[in-house]
Amino acid sequence: MNFDHLAAVMRQLALEAGDRIMDIYNSPDFEVRTKSDASPVTQADEAADALISAGLAREFPSLALVTEEQAGSHAQSVSTFLVVDPLDGTKEFIKRRGDFTVNIAYVENGVPLRGVVYAPAKGRLFYTLADGRSVEEKGRFDKATPGEQVPISVAVPDNRALMVVASKSHRDQATDDYIARYGIRDLTSAGSSLKFCLVATGEADLYPRLGRTMEWDTAAGDAVLRGAGGEMIRFEDHAPFTYGKPGFENPFFIAYAPGVILVK
Repeated sequence: MNFDHLAAVMRQLALEAGDRIMDIYNSPDFEVRTKSDASPVTQADEAADALISAGLAREFPSLALVTEEQAGSHAQSVSTFLVVDPLDGTKEFIKRRGDFTVNIAYVENGVPLRGVVYAPAKGRLFYTLADGRSVEEKGRFDKATPGEQVPISVAVPDNRALMVVASKSHRDQATDDYIARYGIRDLTSAGSSLKFCLVATGEADLYPRLGRTMEWDTAAGDAVLRGAGGEMIRFEDHAPFTYGKPGFENPFFIAYAPGVILVK
């Protein structure tokens, strides 16, 4: 894999999809439908998916592609593939709360090696460079030329006063009970894969998820987190978290900065 080319393509497609999403987000109204799994979908999800899928297929025709919005791509598990969530946080998008992201990742042998997470409404862009290190880009996000790339890294946590981030739309009592077992300085709610990025930048130390997610929800954020020195493990047994699972459904997980003393 040519990681320089991969990084450039993923970044550009995420920015282009973000423009398409924001055009719809800023319109007076947009259609919301319900998918077969009872989750919402909008024309922004579908437009971003079409744009990203076409671009990836053109640039990487030999790689398997798995996207949330194309049910046919979920049929067969693979270990090396591209995975896309064109609009993570659709509920936040519908409520016009801004906490939604574009997510593209490259998984090799079950590990998310590279990824991009773009939050167009918040003006935040995170991605892995060709060498695997994670950065947050600052500036005006020119599609052809990257702006200032600020290296990001996880914080050194204080286990007596952790910064915790949890889901805004899917938080439940089990999650609150788990969080209560730690020494907490602050608890932030955020939507979409932004939670991974908050841990990656040191704005949070711990992100537990005790709820259903799919691989396209997590792969890009996981890649950014790993490239910033963070870790993601299975909640149940603290085993390594892998991708390409049958059905692409995730177990519960914990994303965190090394140094957090995890409880079971």
